[in-house]
Amino acid sequence: MGRTATRLFVTAAGIGAALVGAPLAMADTLADLRARTPAQEIVYFVLPDRFANGDRSNDKGGLKGGPLQTGYDPTSRAFYHGGDLKGLTAKLDYIQGLGATAIWLAPVFKNKPVQGAKGQESAGYHGYWVTDFTTVDPHFGSDADFKALVDAAHKRGMKVYMDIIANHTADVIQYRESPTSAASYRSKGAYPWLRRGGAAGQPINAGFAGDRDSSAANWAKLTDPAFAYTPVVPKGEKTVKVPAWLNDPIYYHNRGDTDWKGESSQYGDFVGLDDLATEDPRVVEGFIAIYKDWIDRFGIDGYRIDTARHVNAAFWRAFIPAIRAHAAAKGIPNFHVFGEVATDAYDPALLASWTRNAGFPAVLDFAFMRAAVDAASGKSGTDMLARLGDDDALYEGGKAAALQLPTFLGNHDAGRFAWFLRQAKPGISAEEELARALLGHAMLLTLRGVPTLYYGDEQGFAGTGNDQQARHDMFASQVAEYNAERLVGTHATTATDNFRTDQPLYRAIATLAKIRSATPALSRGATILRASSDKPGLFAVSRIDPDTGREVLVAFNTAATPYVGPVAVDPASGGFTSLIGACPVTPQASGSLALALPAFGYAVCAAKP
Repeated sequence: MGRTATRLFVTAAGIGAALVGAPLAMADTLADLRARTPAQEIVYFVLPDRFANGDRSNDKGGLKGGPLQTGYDPTSRAFYHGGDLKGLTAKLDYIQGLGATAIWLAPVFKNKPVQGAKGQESAGYHGYWVTDFTTVDPHFGSDADFKALVDAAHKRGMKVYMDIIANHTADVIQYRESPTSAASYRSKGAYPWLRRGGAAGQPINAGFAGDRDSSAANWAKLTDPAFAYTPVVPKGEKTVKVPAWLNDPIYYHNRGDTDWKGESSQYGDFVGLDDLATEDPRVVEGFIAIYKDWIDRFGIDGYRIDTARHVNAAFWRAFIPAIRAHAAAKGIPNFHVFGEVATDAYDPALLASWTRNAGFPAVLDFAFMRAAVDAASGKSGTDMLARLGDDDALYEGGKAAALQLPTFLGNHDAGRFAWFLRQAKPGISAEEELARALLGHAMLLTLRGVPTLYYGDEQGFAGTGNDQQARHDMFASQVAEYNAERLVGTHATTATDNFRTDQPLYRAIATLAKIRSATPALSRGATILRASSDKPGLFAVSRIDPDTGREVLVAFNTAATPYVGPVAVDPASGGFTSLIGACPVTPQASGSLALALPAFGYAVCAAKP
């Protein structure tokens, strides 16, 4: 790290450095933890397999053989690497020191260990190929290990969110008509439910009125699943799914692979994953029961819902109220539910439609990701960030509801924030890269929404793409591709473990997290836009304390040159205290504050009482 980068870090984040690494104040009781609203959390998202290995005896999940049998190959980015729940529990100090108040785990359910065509196999290390929805995958440990993690987190005042799936299971069902290749999607029009194998086929399922009739009486008439393809379950896998009802092909769409467009987006298999008929009331009731049980057994605090947009809205309108009511009855009144409605575009209308049509209280804020990444990278101005405030009115519940949208800069599917920086600025210097990474995280931790940190970003992980290319090991990695990468803000590599609390990104995030947690305006406050542009430069908002009405000015300079000039503030604000960065003590005139921000700098200035 060069001297310029060090100076930028000290200017932006040095003010709270003495506190970094000290855990946030713990909740006095479990009731205190559960009284916090979703908007008050800072979330740390982690893939257990890639975080810490606390028990090497479970690396192969109790299976025998090589990688294609056990799923374990720590040299391949596509297979299990050995991380587990015991390892995660042992690293709670590290996560809490970063300032996180909630941990979101990628799915921990038992998965099909390996699937894929010959020569293209990969493992279920990520957790999204579920066979048993009722227990922890042995690669990660046991149900008792999960209970120990939740209890240990709760004792620290930290919540635990589970990543769950209702759209699909692992790839078990095969199709007789396509035994050796992917099955192309067969539409409802060409292959109606009432005919076997196409519109000209033999009549079947007499009296079935289609999937818009959600009554049990209607679905009882759907008895033959071979309307599009003939589903076949391999002999050795006929009872592999749990609960047992999931083994019956009648509860699946059985129409072949999605092409991600139109009808197939809801009814098609994800690259072979068995797509559930979530219109069937038996499926609805079954998944409500499954996920109520995890609340009963472990007292978890929220669900992130995978592939939400690929399930019919009526399913969620039944599922979400049932789950939230059950959690409340169990003493968890602020159970956080947020869905994945994935998009690469700035499209708050799409995201908001799922809060209105499907009843999601929150969705992952892909619009924030697009706006913040493009602004912090210098790819665009700050006008998309400026639009967020107005577009928040689109969500069910309006701007107040938008406070509980989980915001993020990158994730395990889209890719890491530092990779986006490198795409936007090919050849970017190490100094500028670190400064822009700090700037983006400052936006994440001070603007509206629930900041969601992707594990490893705080250690400068960058990756070379999305999906497997962004799923590094925190412990010493054996993946050559990961170990060859240059990290942000450090000369370290992933060939050694990366739990460094002196990493500049870790320290800056920890400082900002403490400020956010101690400043109600930043977590629960309304937003007033103060300055923006269609070009890189000043972006500023006032966050309003929900109890006192006083403003906290948050200002960023996304340009490569310093900003010196005025910014509008509330005329009632007679003076300011710096929470971080350079803040003038008094306005230069009523309603105008003179700011000086370095290139890629930021400041948080609280109006005095």
